[in-house]
Amino acid sequence: MQAFEWEKPVLALEERIAELKQFVDGAEMDFSAEISHLQRKAAKLRKEIYENLTPFQRVTMARHPKRPTTLDYINLLFDEFTELHGDRTFRDDGAIVGGLALFEGLPVTVIGPQKGRDTKENIARNFGLPHPEGYRKSLRLMKQAEKFGRPIITLIDVVGAFPGIEAEERGQGMAIAQCIEEMSFLRTPILSIITGEGGSGGALALGVGDRVLMLENAWYSVISPEMCATILWRDSSRAAEAAELLRLTPTDLLKFGIIDDVITEPLGGAHRDHAFTGMQIRSFMRRYLATIMKIPVDRLVEERLARFRRIGKFSERSLADL
Repeated sequence: MQAFEWEKPVLALEERIAELKQFVDGAEMDFSAEISHLQRKAAKLRKEIYENLTPFQRVTMARHPKRPTTLDYINLLFDEFTELHGDRTFRDDGAIVGGLALFEGLPVTVIGPQKGRDTKENIARNFGLPHPEGYRKSLRLMKQAEKFGRPIITLIDVVGAFPGIEAEERGQGMAIAQCIEEMSFLRTPILSIITGEGGSGGALALGVGDRVLMLENAWYSVISPEMCATILWRDSSRAAEAAELLRLTPTDLLKFGIIDDVITEPLGGAHRDHAFTGMQIRSFMRRYLATIMKIPVDRLVEERLARFRRIGKFSERSLADL
């Protein structure tokens, strides 16, 4: 499994433990005390490292190639998933998957961007960067969910919408804007979960939820740290500095009222234990779905609009104050 730079001290200890265990198997000497000491030391070091990650280290965690994808979570969380395709205008977009499923017996519509695991799959999925038809497909499925009274679950992991000229020619900006506008008024419960990267309009187009949850090693921002650094300083190598300024971690976003809760991951990240991460998400989904499904639909829409209008603070000042 790919290791991060900051994990190397722990990995060195784990390798030493493995060597001692292997040596003990063929020797009469007792190294159990030393092994136990090293195991405690490794556990303590691992805890210290992962409780003090920098914002950019969390961005890097969200990009781990083994991190669960939308389809992984669908397999972990839902039963009888039936994928639906096409935007009824141009084509199907493999960068977004969506369809019908059962969540603990409850019919739901689930939608999310999908990244690939290898080069072939990444090409088929356009590296997880949706075209406008992906967002039109999403909106079609959401309108269908509204028609049949199904709750909508969006699983968000996307660095941004595809920026190519063909996407702009087919109305990328308009497709994203329509998703944001129409999600705001959908008369059915919406639960949005940021599972990895939450970049720009590509994420916001699926993020207008009645409740917005976020995994602890995910990020959510109007722009990626690299792009922000390029624009501000014309130097993408200052991405770590930009990540600090963007305040894109779950801790900051919870404090600002942009998200509603943070879902804990296994120590070391979701890529280390897909099943445990799925169990964590399931627990939060169960609780928050039960909450929003009890709210009358008229009040649900009013509260959804109000929650997004509250985001951000401003102050008015006269010219005399300047």
